[in-house]
Amino acid sequence: MVDVAPELLEAIQKEFQENLTKNSTVIRIKKLIDAGTATYVDGNEYAAEVGQILANAFRNNLSSAVLPEGRMYYNIADRILSPTLGYNHDLVSKVASQIQTNLNKAGGIGIKAIKIPLDKSRIKGLIDRVSNEIEYDKVAWILDQPVVNYTQAIIDNTIKANADMHFRAGLNPVIVRTPSGGACDWCREVSGTYAYPNVPDEVYRRHDNCYCSVDYVPGDGRNQNVHSKRWR
Repeated sequence: MVDVAPELLEAIQKEFQENLTKNSTVIRIKKLIDAGTATYVDGNEYAAEVGQILANAFRNNLSSAVLPEGRMYYNIADRILSPTLGYNHDLVSKVASQIQTNLNKAGGIGIKAIKIPLDKSRIKGLIDRVSNEIEYDKVAWILDQPVVNYTQAIIDNTIKANADMHFRAGLNPVIVRTPSGGACDWCREVSGTYAYPNVPDEVYRRHDNCYCSVDYVPGDGRNQNVHSKRWR
């Protein structure tokens, strides 16, 4: 059996990098991050865009027609998804950490930003799901919106980790969830402004095709950073 994984991985990585470097949204938000003015609303948008770029690369390069016996075997899925999803984590977690660092500095908070670890279990879950189906085309959707969702969660989990730590340090963090246009009833119900410790876990959760923004307003008891909320 021909080992197709290296060639497919190379094609996916090449397309991803080409589209990442010329994506206008990614370029615009990177400039905000470099200038130190980006908020988590921008981070949410960046993550969704990066996730979609990777999902598009999967869709354009993976199908039953190019896989042995039309199936995404586990060893192929592992060698394609682990490096590509891992790279998405590196990109977005660095962005999230820089945003938090800038927010801490602006709020006069002398605490180092937390950079969350790679969610290996979630990647393994995607690998298991695509490799368990005999015909890949029947489960190709798993590498579409779930990939975007996975990438968005990097921002959401960074917010939660840093806000939790700030609260334990005696600060007064506030979480703001804003519904996107056309948001479902569940998203609208969990949207709102939440002051620690009264922040339900649902505030950080999202379903596929969910573009609601989760923002963090760090508070030190003396001032609050209020960020503009933009609808995606």
